[in-house]
Amino acid sequence: MRPSDRDIEQALIGWLPRQRWFAGKGREIAQVEIVSGTELSGPGAPPGPDGPELRHTLVAVRQDGARDLYQLLLGFRHRLPDRLRYAEILALDGMHVYDAAHDPELTGVLLECLAAETRVGPLSFHRVPGAQVETGLTSLAGTAEQSNTSLVYGETYIYKLFRRIVPGVNPDLELNLALTEAGCRHIPRLYGWAEMRVADQGEDRPATVGMLSEFLRTASDGWQLATTSVRDLYGSPAEVSADQAGGDFAAEAERLGTATASVHRDLAEAFGVRQVPPQALRDAAARMEDQLDTACADVPELARHAEPIRAAYRDLAELERPVPVQRIHGDYHLGQVMRTDRGWVLLDFEGEPARTLAERQAPAHPLRDVAGMLRSFEYAARFLLSGTPGVHHRESDAAQRALLERRAREWADRNRNAFCRGYADGGGPDPGAHRVLLRAFELDKAVYEVRYEARNRPTWLHVPLSSLPHLTT
Repeated sequence: MRPSDRDIEQALIGWLPRQRWFAGKGREIAQVEIVSGTELSGPGAPPGPDGPELRHTLVAVRQDGARDLYQLLLGFRHRLPDRLRYAEILALDGMHVYDAAHDPELTGVLLECLAAETRVGPLSFHRVPGAQVETGLTSLAGTAEQSNTSLVYGETYIYKLFRRIVPGVNPDLELNLALTEAGCRHIPRLYGWAEMRVADQGEDRPATVGMLSEFLRTASDGWQLATTSVRDLYGSPAEVSADQAGGDFAAEAERLGTATASVHRDLAEAFGVRQVPPQALRDAAARMEDQLDTACADVPELARHAEPIRAAYRDLAELERPVPVQRIHGDYHLGQVMRTDRGWVLLDFEGEPARTLAERQAPAHPLRDVAGMLRSFEYAARFLLSGTPGVHHRESDAAQRALLERRAREWADRNRNAFCRGYADGGGPDPGAHRVLLRAFELDKAVYEVRYEARNRPTWLHVPLSSLPHLTT
């Protein structure tokens, strides 16, 4: 017999904060409530008295007066294999409840449902017109730190299981659908998606809960490629410059800029471009100031950089010309791109996870994405300076620290310039001709990073903070 919903809810209070994708870390959970439970079955869920069972579950989590929805795939087994012990949520009266996203005996159901375009309870599964979905593939849950869970099926598909569920169409699905229809070659092919009806302000609305896309078999992660280049430079003799080091990344950075401009053009074609008046820039500058005030309160070390940041925001507010806005990626960095045999491919158009859905869907100037990537080059150059294995230096060795700081600056500048050159050559707005916009966007992103790292990855807080002296002078 399964544990009651009440037992599961109580167990989730302790289990949820330990999950990387849980957005409410550091805040007390007042209540967890199961608001939806849908049994899923099919060839991926073998029957039998000891066979695993699968229930799609939506839970509401209350913290500090706010209510957030999270998607779980709950598995039920009388005997839990050792390979799934780490995913256990609760064991009670001979029944184990666990996170079934990690159970390949159950996750095949998702492919079956997508192939058949199944509708069950509040759930509905859809295929992109003309797409076929192969079934019978075994999944492996990804281990990367992220706000969702990725299931890789063989070498064919990757299914993104959205964890935090917000009523409405997820921008990742919305933009990928449009780009797939446009024939964009810089995204993985989209095959299908899943959605469910959720209650929102007295009415049921569809919410995106999953996406099935092409798995990029020959891809190399952009962050890994960039940080390998940095490591090569740091390990080279002092007289070797960034352009002479064996792992120089600048040519790839330039090609990435060109690919980014191409995707921005496709998004502009699909969703249109409109002009916003100068008042919109003043409003944006005011929002940036508000975020800066909040971040300074959360992270006092940021306050020493506040005045030059405010000056950049004032410059933005003083622009007296309309600017074009369109749909953009919204959370663009080296971890969101892959180098493949067909060039650079962009992933994860979901937007910044801390933003509201309305903010993530709002059109913005495309240089916001450029600013995000420029910040990512700073991250790649600097995160190794904390003493990551492979970079050998003593914290007390001032000369060595100065050398590494100079090299970080050299590597970041070289690749930032290459990316901007490729972006302008690819038809994007020239970053060099829009310095006030770009500077404000980049500083706003840096402030967001400081607050994000303080909340989620305190050991990374030095990365955005250490780049601010250069950005604010």
